[in-house]
Amino acid sequence: MVRLTIVNGIAEVVLDAPYRLNAVDEQALTELSAAYDAAAAGVADGTVRALVLRGEGRAFCAGRDLGSIQPGADDAFGFLDATLTPLLRRMADFPAPTFAAAQGACLGVGLGLLLATDVVYVADNARIGSPFAALGLALDSGGHWLFTERLGPHRALDLMYTGDLMTGAEAVAGGLFSRAVPAAELLDFTRSKAVRAASGPLQALVASKQLVARIRDERLGLWRAISGENDVQGVLGASDDYREGLEAFREKRAPRFTA
Repeated sequence: MVRLTIVNGIAEVVLDAPYRLNAVDEQALTELSAAYDAAAAGVADGTVRALVLRGEGRAFCAGRDLGSIQPGADDAFGFLDATLTPLLRRMADFPAPTFAAAQGACLGVGLGLLLATDVVYVADNARIGSPFAALGLALDSGGHWLFTERLGPHRALDLMYTGDLMTGAEAVAGGLFSRAVPAAELLDFTRSKAVRAASGPLQALVASKQLVARIRDERLGLWRAISGENDVQGVLGASDDYREGLEAFREKRAPRFTA
């Protein structure tokens, strides 16, 4: 169900069940967690400097696999609280830049996997929304936060009440994700951005990732955010990457970051 490859500093994690639109069950989430742990170990030993998450086939992830669930016997809370939420936290805390390439259906848990990724590029014809009222369920996996924070409460509830789906282009225009890309170009585009990040100063990029998370989660105002930036620069100013960056600037060459 989940594959991990590591090539030239890029860990690529693939949801590989296209016959069910990469819908996930507990086993798949366990495999996904193990893949992220292995990739994080690669960051620690210097073999991984960025990560790409994608789905095989015509969908990124259609959500939770409901095919084997018996009505009245499902422990939805246990699945979400004990299995999915810890995974989303682990993904969000990954110690290097992360990118997702999302095509086709991006629903429910699939939406949560994107929310836990640093940078999300979507196919312009991706399908994003909350069709779960038809099942007697509510949107989960952080979807309420994502839609309300980025789209506002009226548009968020419109999507939840109606089950209407947005295209990738509409989702990007609404501020949900970073960029919409033609489907045929999506994977190459995402990989190219990951390669670019992997060649950058890892310590500085992770510091920005952590500060952005604090601004989001702690609602830092301007002056607290500036204080956080000052603290970060104080640490980075003593780094090997900063010395290399300065030398490269003075020598008018591309920097070679290795930290």
